[in-house]
Amino acid sequence: MTISGETCSLSDRTCVPCSGGIPALTRDEANTHLAELADEWKLDAEAKALSRHYKFKGFAKATYLANLCAWLADQQGHHPDVSFGWGYVDVKLTTHEIGGLSENDFIWAAKLDQLTG
Repeated sequence: MTISGETCSLSDRTCVPCSGGIPALTRDEANTHLAELADEWKLDAEAKALSRHYKFKGFAKATYLANLCAWLADQQGHHPDVSFGWGYVDVKLTTHEIGGLSENDFIWAAKLDQLTG
């Protein structure tokens, strides 16, 4: 995205509440946004969900990341599915109101990348 000639990365943006009424991103649009994220982010087969698997040694770091995800979700008003246990955290994003991906999903992922980079 360009604002007054300057490039604006996804992580510089803020999630905007979505109450439906907009189309989900196409696969091409999702792939364009995916290129701005860490390589570990993956689209599902239908390009309706974005996910990332994190691996850790032990439980504490997984818990810290899960808590960071909860904090970021609260801050952005955009809530991923997060599961964690000993040595792992799985994050899955989709915008339920539109039945697919929105820019918010990629903004949230980019912010998490920035926080964990």
